[in-house]
Amino acid sequence: CNFFQPQDLVVVAGQPVTLPCTIPGYHGVVLWIKDGLALGVGRDLSGYPRYTVIGDHSSGEHHLRIQRVELMDDALFECQAVQAAMRSRPARLTVLVPPENPVISGGPVVSLRAGDPLNLTCHADNAKPAASILWIRNGEVLNGAMYSKTLLRDGRRESTVSTLYLSPSNIETGQQIICRASNKAVPNGKESSVTIDIQHLPLVNLSVEPQPVLEGNLVKFHCSAKANPPVTLYRWAKGASIIKDVTGDTYEVMVDHSFFTEPVSCEVTNPLGSTNISRNVDVYFGPRMAAEPQSLQVDLGSDAVFNCAWTGNPSLTIVWMKRGSGVVLSNENILTLKSVRQEDAGKYVCRAVVPRVGAGEKEVSLTVNGPPTISSTQTQQALHGEKGQIKCFIRSTPPPDRIAWSWKETVLESGTSGRYTVETVNTDEGVISTLTMSNIVPADFQTIYNCTAWNSFGSDTEIIRLKEQGGSQGSTGSIFLFFSFEGDHNQPLLCVLCNGCADDHVAQCFTIPHWVL
Repeated sequence: CNFFQPQDLVVVAGQPVTLPCTIPGYHGVVLWIKDGLALGVGRDLSGYPRYTVIGDHSSGEHHLRIQRVELMDDALFECQAVQAAMRSRPARLTVLVPPENPVISGGPVVSLRAGDPLNLTCHADNAKPAASILWIRNGEVLNGAMYSKTLLRDGRRESTVSTLYLSPSNIETGQQIICRASNKAVPNGKESSVTIDIQHLPLVNLSVEPQPVLEGNLVKFHCSAKANPPVTLYRWAKGASIIKDVTGDTYEVMVDHSFFTEPVSCEVTNPLGSTNISRNVDVYFGPRMAAEPQSLQVDLGSDAVFNCAWTGNPSLTIVWMKRGSGVVLSNENILTLKSVRQEDAGKYVCRAVVPRVGAGEKEVSLTVNGPPTISSTQTQQALHGEKGQIKCFIRSTPPPDRIAWSWKETVLESGTSGRYTVETVNTDEGVISTLTMSNIVPADFQTIYNCTAWNSFGSDTEIIRLKEQGGSQGSTGSIFLFFSFEGDHNQPLLCVLCNGCADDHVAQCFTIPHWVL
């Protein structure tokens, strides 16, 4: 008889399959053998609920029908006609198992810090045969993934792992990357995807409006930031001082000169950390003193160096001058006077000008150490019989160590000696030494008085004479003028008579023309 035997078949798990077996004209017992074990006698396969023998028995059809093929059905099957001693050749039923849905570790969103590489791992488990894995981005296959597979305990199924490495320059936030797993059971594959979330510190920009700005006007600082994860905190500072009452992304303030040198900073924080950015303000302001010049006291012949530093914006101009003089001595911060003389002593002015904004100045003094200089009226007046004074004005740096009055055989520095008293008074301009004489006598008007001052650098002397107030020197009488017509031709005369002079009642006469009368 003709024997229609089962053929090798490949089927996907879960699908039904029929293994054909037809023995025309045979009406005996038919057995199905699986991997050498009988499944049952005839059509009784009660031990295998998914197995059924189907077909027209009278026509010799004994087909084996398997519902929902499982992996355990992967075996060799034979159809045997027992009484006829006939058996089919073994037919291989190969069961294919699709992989489970692929799983990407860390999905569906994979977060990483900016600058870090990306490592993605995809698992496709329990497949027969082992699944192949492809990585796809924007429709393109990504190459270079590492691939490995593991045989499971049943000796039939395998699990597959694929690892994809991408450098920081080859990834962008928001990208979607697909893991596609396929084998013969699912030629079109199964997919899983992740979205890349690149996290970074805040990217900050600090704007300042308006600029430039005049001191005293309102300025707005705006701190714009992009951050992933989002911003959690804004913090503002000026120089090293925190601005506690501002917590948002905007800071408004009236600016002064300090904003030109002390930057305003905005610190933006997210869960990854902080980013700080700072800006100075182009504030226009008038001169402000940065280094104040100091008055100097130098020795005669030495150099005097003044230092005067100003700040201002826009750029300023510096001028050094001596008070009372229109001569510009320097346009630099430093003024150097070489080999100073006594006449260099005085007030010096350092002046700074910021065009169209303002000006400022600072005055300092130069004191020259040298021998004393005496300036006094060489002839001073007094009244006969009254108390009289003569004064000596002394300029001296350092101050005089000694001041002495001398006349005839007498020297007096201080205190009282007879009719004479010496007193010394210090003033802002110098020292005044006064010689006081009680009960002025005529001889006092004939005497020469010396005022002498000394210090460590030398000395100076002034000679002073005393003159009678209201008369000629040395006279105690009165002067009379009169006219006379005595003499030849009755010539008019102008005569001068001194009453009480040394030559009492002596007159001197001078001829004058008639027209004078």
